[in-house]
Amino acid sequence: MNPTPPRALTIAGSDSGGGAGIQADLRTFFACGVHGMTAITAVTVQNSLGVTGVHTIPPEVVAAQIEVVATDIGVQAAKTGMLATAEIISAVAAACDKVHIGLGGATPLIVDPVSASMHGDPLLRDDALDALRGELFPRATLVTPNLDEVRLLTGIEVRSRAEQRDAAKALAEYGSKWVLVKGGHLWDDPECLDLLYDGSEFTEFVGPRYDVRHTHGSGDTLASTITSALAKGADMVSAVRAGKAFIVESVRAAYPLGGGVGPVSPRWRLPDADQFLVGE
Repeated sequence: MNPTPPRALTIAGSDSGGGAGIQADLRTFFACGVHGMTAITAVTVQNSLGVTGVHTIPPEVVAAQIEVVATDIGVQAAKTGMLATAEIISAVAAACDKVHIGLGGATPLIVDPVSASMHGDPLLRDDALDALRGELFPRATLVTPNLDEVRLLTGIEVRSRAEQRDAAKALAEYGSKWVLVKGGHLWDDPECLDLLYDGSEFTEFVGPRYDVRHTHGSGDTLASTITSALAKGADMVSAVRAGKAFIVESVRAAYPLGGGVGPVSPRWRLPDADQFLVGE
């Protein structure tokens, strides 16, 4: 019998176009050698052109999904994505406490505070932003906002690396153990700096900036890779370093899809996929 692999839980919305959300998380978990489990928070109506509808899952059902897998299968690391409403955020926080996920528990919790679309449009009401800051961030081992989310959460408009540091310090005030301020939207920075902050020290992770428009699901993929590394026992700096290396290759492997923005792809980790299906 094969050994059970490390297990990771994603608490997020479903993307009907398959580019982001639960779908991106599960394929990243698989590519990283981790068994993925889900607590679905919302079903979106979306394709490569955008989101045209969102149907939220009842908060008690979201909480029940978390509890049922944690108490039977076990969770070595968990992440959140789109949480949709303040009520769902509160339910997730309570369920994580119950099964010892997050600060104060044995299982690390990565909070990807999905609160802005890839075009910078807000996705959460003010009460949900307050719930993120007040209920989930204090339970988070790591939060991973992009610059549009930084602006919504802190009011800081990041235009430089110095402001990126200011934003990390401001976010740390909400109580997470670590903060990763992603620099993908700092368009003038050719090194695409992601900045990790532990409350006292900064660690910089740089990588090439590719001239590609197909970056749907990049935030999910990065957070899922970090979650996978933590599930395997990595320390935070090593996990973020692995995540940075993984997303660089996934952006390089991105492909067009439909008439809009295509997804980044962890398929680069499976070099023989095409040959297998044609019998080679």
